[in-house]
Amino acid sequence: MSDAQLTLLTRLEELDAYTHTVLHQFPKLERHLLCAELRAVTNHLLRLTVVAWKRRQKTAALFDLDVEIEIFRHLVRKAHRLTYINTHRLDVWMRHVNEVGRIVGAWIKHEGLAAVKK
Repeated sequence: MSDAQLTLLTRLEELDAYTHTVLHQFPKLERHLLCAELRAVTNHLLRLTVVAWKRRQKTAALFDLDVEIEIFRHLVRKAHRLTYINTHRLDVWMRHVNEVGRIVGAWIKHEGLAAVKK
């Protein structure tokens, strides 16, 4: 496993831990709806990262990973819009998500350039 993939997995684990902490403070009503969806997307992000790391043709898996990151961003903004989290939590959560997004974007760019050079 390269340093970039290890860094990405570490950041995803940090995002997962922060998400877990925040979701404990959601109202009971949302525990089976929005919380479950956020947990599912977080787990899917981890799964897609491993899939992208193992595949020979990484581009499709990386784009799927990028799409899931956007879905996660949308769900976090929805939690803020519904006032389940305050603005500070939104900022911290988005910093985590944006960092993961930057790493994935760099990986996509690297794979795209590697494919062009071949």
